[in-house]
Amino acid sequence: MCIRDSDGRALTLWRDEARTVQEIDRFSARDAERWPAFRRQVTRMAGLLRGMLLLPPPDLSALRGGDLMGWAPLALRLKRLGGDDMMELMRVLPMAARDYLDEWFESDALKGALGGSAVVGATLGPRGAGTNLGFFYQNLGGLLEQRFVVGGMGRLAEALAEAARERGATIRTGTAVARVLVEGDPEPAAVGVELASGETIRAAVVLSNADPRRTLFDLVGPQHLEPETMRHVRNIIYRGSTARVNLALSGLPEFAGVADAEQLGGRIRVSPSLDTIERAYDAAKYGRFSERPYLEIVIPTLRDPSLAPAGHHILTVTALYAPYTLRDGDWDGQAAAFGQAVLETLESVAPGLRDKMLHCQVVTPLDLERRYGLTEGSIYHGQMGLDQMLVMRPIPGWSRYETPLRNLYLCGAGAHPGGGVTGAPGYNAARAVLSR
Repeated sequence: MCIRDSDGRALTLWRDEARTVQEIDRFSARDAERWPAFRRQVTRMAGLLRGMLLLPPPDLSALRGGDLMGWAPLALRLKRLGGDDMMELMRVLPMAARDYLDEWFESDALKGALGGSAVVGATLGPRGAGTNLGFFYQNLGGLLEQRFVVGGMGRLAEALAEAARERGATIRTGTAVARVLVEGDPEPAAVGVELASGETIRAAVVLSNADPRRTLFDLVGPQHLEPETMRHVRNIIYRGSTARVNLALSGLPEFAGVADAEQLGGRIRVSPSLDTIERAYDAAKYGRFSERPYLEIVIPTLRDPSLAPAGHHILTVTALYAPYTLRDGDWDGQAAAFGQAVLETLESVAPGLRDKMLHCQVVTPLDLERRYGLTEGSIYHGQMGLDQMLVMRPIPGWSRYETPLRNLYLCGAGAHPGGGVTGAPGYNAARAVLSR
């Protein structure tokens, strides 16, 4: 759902196509007519990208038949698209999201509701070249599809941990890894890890879920890397600009233009137009946080009331843009001011929200780095542009989960296919280890 703060109207996009067409018609009859064809194209093209998730990128430096065979079914699907659709896919992927959406629609509200998907996890505005790839990536599961973990996202981690223990895994938490142990000359290899406590754990294979720079520079050390590899790792673009604001509320907030709580059950976007997102990005280009940020809101207690006391709610805001590097001051001194900018933007579409606010937590890009080890606060372990995807992720020549250090593998979002809760990087990395 997109809320227009300029005139107080809200546009709700439903999974039901007929219902969505009727809703869009309130803003533009032309756009309502075009919606079904647009949805079919996005679903078809995103489906092709989804087919790449569990396919390790081929090694272009030493192409082997086995590498390419895995891509044969996807190549066949591309061929079955037909020449026109194949050309269309190649045309739209590198486009700016704004240009793509402008080709389809005229309504600012509809384009604003859709355009936020293109900039998630990136320090780019919708006019940026290649942002349309981000739009399709965010819709891999289908346009408007959203999955929800009952009990909160932590339950997913708990379920995975339980399944691993049942199969003999030992899981240790609250124990920091200080470095990867490296032995061997002239071909050094990872032989285990040393914990912050000084304890060592030896292993035949080490897999790192940390981002590539943290893994190779902080845990391995540049002394074990070739100068060319160091250069590529140093050049990975992170530039986090995502912040989170978590609110505990005494009741459900009232949003302008919303008559039914069912409208609040999915993602709520405060993005009246693509121009408002672009203006929010303009501030980040010059090292300032956006005073009128783009907001994407979720109220998880509408789906799972057990997450809060009866009648209370949790509201989580993902806010753009909050650049990791500020021109003036730092995030320790600016977090409260940014939190106020988020609240003011939020209250412009949900009047009286502050009256229901019991607690407010602001998580800045610096907090994401310090608490969760996300370099420069990049939630995807590096931006996901055309220059950092497929065979270029994490760095040229090392896109198949192996690293320049023998027996060390990357299994996190810094590897193909990238960020998001897909499990694909870990799945592919495990297969890479098992196929050695």
